[in-house]
Amino acid sequence: MTVDDTTSGAGDRGAGDGETGSGTSSGSVHPTPHHEVDHTAEPTDDPLAIRLEQLILGAERRYTAFQAARTAGVSMELASRFWRAMGFADIGQAKALTEADVLALRRLAGLVEAGLLSEPMAVQVARSTGQTTARLAEWQIDSFLEGLTEPPEPGMTRTEVTYPLVELLLPELEEFLVYVWRRQLAAATGRVVQAADDEEMVDRRLAVGFADLVGFTRLTRRLEEEELGELVESFETTCADLVAAHGGRLIKTLGDEVLYAADEGRTAAEIALRLIDAMTQDETMPALRVGIAFGTVTTRMGDVFGTTVNLASRLTSIAPKDAVLVDGAFAEELIRTGDAPQSEAEAAEAEKESEEPLPYRYGLQPMWQRPVRGLGVVEPWLLSRRA
Repeated sequence: MTVDDTTSGAGDRGAGDGETGSGTSSGSVHPTPHHEVDHTAEPTDDPLAIRLEQLILGAERRYTAFQAARTAGVSMELASRFWRAMGFADIGQAKALTEADVLALRRLAGLVEAGLLSEPMAVQVARSTGQTTARLAEWQIDSFLEGLTEPPEPGMTRTEVTYPLVELLLPELEEFLVYVWRRQLAAATGRVVQAADDEEMVDRRLAVGFADLVGFTRLTRRLEEEELGELVESFETTCADLVAAHGGRLIKTLGDEVLYAADEGRTAAEIALRLIDAMTQDETMPALRVGIAFGTVTTRMGDVFGTTVNLASRLTSIAPKDAVLVDGAFAEELIRTGDAPQSEAEAAEAEKESEEPLPYRYGLQPMWQRPVRGLGVVEPWLLSRRA
């Protein structure tokens, strides 16, 4: 949508990554830098692209940006903020919008008018939805549809296969997307409802873990692009499966690094050690190191922020190869829940006196205190699995 440069920008700035621990929580509006917006962007006129667009959107192009905003009963300024927040380029004066675009604007504006969402919160809804689905759509086109649209017969082009394939897949993928979203929404709502108090719903105590491939930069110089892509995909898939299987939540992947969170220390510990085991058993994978911290975490738009996140990242950077370093708060949490002994010496003495094996699952070895940039002096602990 065309935007007057004198108006406000695209709304709340996107949340930063866990490394910086920054992000906006007040929903304030920040102007969008001029260089980030393509004011000359025009929709494609390619006939096949238009046919595919109409098939996917279920409607024909009818409106300019101004006409869509007026039809929806929304100010041009607010419509532009929603449009940019969803991740779409400005479209100038072209007739590129459909009835679905008008309905989406009307729904978002209606939530604001009804008092169910504040205007900044509605922009956040648009942004979080846009960012998540944009990545999903790119992945499906690059990794999924590309393989399926290989021409089945000589002389056929990929584009000739694409339209009927999309026509068949679209309703099934749409239903599946809604199903997964509802499942994820139910799980997230359950975690919030179980929070101890209202404050904990936003600022929660979580175990946060970073897992990082060692020597990845050197690896990028040695491997071909296809090999590197396969390695990253294998790493991310393995991490995602292990995190989900053992009750954690994958926050995001960064190529050679993943960030995950768990409500309980034992869950985060189990995930970390299983990740190390999985990587060491795969000869194609470089070494892995993991850092975990426990403490208050602020969650925004599916991401996590705060000192706890930064500390986990710093611990990862100083962890030995194929090892897990944790902070003092995480060690205390494992001791409190009975998953680790206060000290190995006490555990050994108790085991001599007991006829039954002790229930400790993990061992903790204190390491030398060391200064960590931006966080002062910390005493990391080496986490291991007890026999």
